[in-house]
Amino acid sequence: MFDAKFADCRHMTDTLNIPGTPGPGNSTFSRRRREHEDGKILVGILRKPTCFDNANKEMDLTYRFVYMWLAMLCCWFYSPSILADEYTRERQQMVDEIEADVRATSQYLRKEALDPRVMKAMDQVLRHEFVPSDQQRLAYLNRPLPIGHGQTISQPYIVAIMTDLLEPAPNSKVLEIGTGSGYQAAVLAELVKEVYSIEIIRPLGEQAADRLSRLRYDNVKTAIGDGYYGWEARAPFDAIVVTAAASHIPPPLIKQLKVGGRMMIPVGSRFLTQQLLLITKEEGDKITTRQILPVRFVPLTGQH
Repeated sequence: MFDAKFADCRHMTDTLNIPGTPGPGNSTFSRRRREHEDGKILVGILRKPTCFDNANKEMDLTYRFVYMWLAMLCCWFYSPSILADEYTRERQQMVDEIEADVRATSQYLRKEALDPRVMKAMDQVLRHEFVPSDQQRLAYLNRPLPIGHGQTISQPYIVAIMTDLLEPAPNSKVLEIGTGSGYQAAVLAELVKEVYSIEIIRPLGEQAADRLSRLRYDNVKTAIGDGYYGWEARAPFDAIVVTAAASHIPPPLIKQLKVGGRMMIPVGSRFLTQQLLLITKEEGDKITTRQILPVRFVPLTGQH
């Protein structure tokens, strides 16, 4: 490449052969001028750009371009939306712990492993985005965490099994009672067509709505209200998940569940044993109930 450049610029070199000085072809000196003054020979050097000068200049510009390009690439690569976030390893460890807990409780769940789609969603949703900043270092521990207003974000294992037992399909429409920070809704949003979520505590509901919008969960719709009564305007639902413990199964939710639909709900008081129930609706508003395992949830609040 450089030979071609030199050939192109050789016409720029105008050299004079002077005894004791570099001859033609020397690319350091472009031109020598011999002057006579008072019998003395003065040699003046008139500098002109040479092939090396031009080549070096072009190389300098090339390096600058390369450095600029690398800097832009680094900025792009390290942006949160592109780079595997800093919690990737911790999230994978969380998923591994969920799988281990599922095997340990297989007698309750009647399965050794959860749906791979559910586990993929658990790995994709950024749980640290759904907890307060002072809790982010704990975000991927397999445990519930406080989110303010006396509420918690559920243990990842519980979120996973409740989601799995709903048997969500890609075209499903799901109702969630108790938006909380929005984590359960985000997991469901990875799996189904539409998610409708109701939160009774206004500040939590508004924060969750903003968070879900910022994270581009556009298939989640939220509302502020008493979830005991469901969301009749959007019924019927293929599945319903209740993320707070009720003293009984709310009749309005049974009514809004499709025939063949499933509901996951913890039932029991705050200070006594709660049971996670799987409800399946049959014709004529009849239901079948299956106890999954004992749990502990915050109570379902409201005026009911």
